[in-house]
Amino acid sequence: MGRLRPWRRGCAPRRRPDMRLMPDTGPELSLTLHRGIAEIPAAEWDACAGEGNPFLRHAFLLALEESGSATARTGWLPQHLALRGAGGRLLACAPCYAKSHSQGEYVFDHAWAHAFERAGGQYYPKLQVCVPFSPVPGPRLLVRPGSGLPPAALGQALAQACRELDLSSAHVTFCEEAEWRALGEAGWLRRLGVQFHWHNAGYASFEEFLGALSSRKRKAIRRERREAAASGLVLRTLRGAEITERHWAAFHRFYRSTTDRKWGRSAYLTRQFWPLLGERLGDAVVMMVAERNGEPVAGALNLLGREALYGRNWGSLVEVPFLHFELCYYRAIEFAIEHRLPRVEAGAQGEHKIQRGYLPRPTYSAHWIAHPGLRRAVADFLARERSAIEEEIAALAALSPFRADGAAD
Repeated sequence: MGRLRPWRRGCAPRRRPDMRLMPDTGPELSLTLHRGIAEIPAAEWDACAGEGNPFLRHAFLLALEESGSATARTGWLPQHLALRGAGGRLLACAPCYAKSHSQGEYVFDHAWAHAFERAGGQYYPKLQVCVPFSPVPGPRLLVRPGSGLPPAALGQALAQACRELDLSSAHVTFCEEAEWRALGEAGWLRRLGVQFHWHNAGYASFEEFLGALSSRKRKAIRRERREAAASGLVLRTLRGAEITERHWAAFHRFYRSTTDRKWGRSAYLTRQFWPLLGERLGDAVVMMVAERNGEPVAGALNLLGREALYGRNWGSLVEVPFLHFELCYYRAIEFAIEHRLPRVEAGAQGEHKIQRGYLPRPTYSAHWIAHPGLRRAVADFLARERSAIEEEIAALAALSPFRADGAAD
């Protein structure tokens, strides 16, 4: 992937702190862009974001910025969008970043950038509407309940911001299906992806979940859990204040071991991010950890939402068979069952998750592109890609480990 590319002279967008937006329907709105989430009061932001998804909370985004993880230095220049009505009341907002590269997004557009630049265009900077470094589906167009604003108003605001700042494009990634459809109706290009989620069918225990699987898959999971348990490691599930500075220091080592091994480049999330995360989000932070002689040697980090446990980061300093599956998948399922959560979202990629009860689900992104020629080329590509993704999801679903009769033994 190469080294992180920070902002260069001439690459940052022009600063336009205050613009007027004339929506197709409704009153005139004030559109502002903010180079730090701290410029927007937490209570106002969270009133729009809601409480369901921890990655959209003001505290999470602030921890990314204060820790030096999502900043201009790393190529993620905050440009958070705010729409205000009469009297300056915040009606809607969106987490936005002017990007000088396409790393850390998980919805890949490198080919679009290369093609446009070969043709003499300038793809960067672009506007990314997302949660940095987190392929977690959820709302991106954050509208205050009762405001009456349609999602399309935010789409119009994003397009206007791109034109005003001379940005090539806007990309709303891992958004909700309703947002995806609304933006598509407003003329945005629509893209599909795939992830693997575990859904809770009201299981009373992990054993009851296993009973819903085919005999062969059930035996395989039991064997994997036995082998992980036989490693001699002490496996624990920690939450909130149970996660101490010692655990965060160790977890940063786990994180770096993963990024160094998989990508061989600088890591985005800094050493300061983890304790800030624990401090700001409290009991919403859940860590599955393995210890040897009292010292953490592997861990999986999750965030707890209203309806899901979101698996986020994993790393290990030891090689233990099936430890990754135990900490990332099986203990997450146990936690969801115990806390009666509807699902576990285990992050990006990984067809191996299917055999462990995580089934394919579509993910959604929408794209606004200023240049007509690039837009036509991307639209043609996405039409073909979308058909292939739909076929892939159907084929992957056929690999389900669940019994055909849907019953438990």
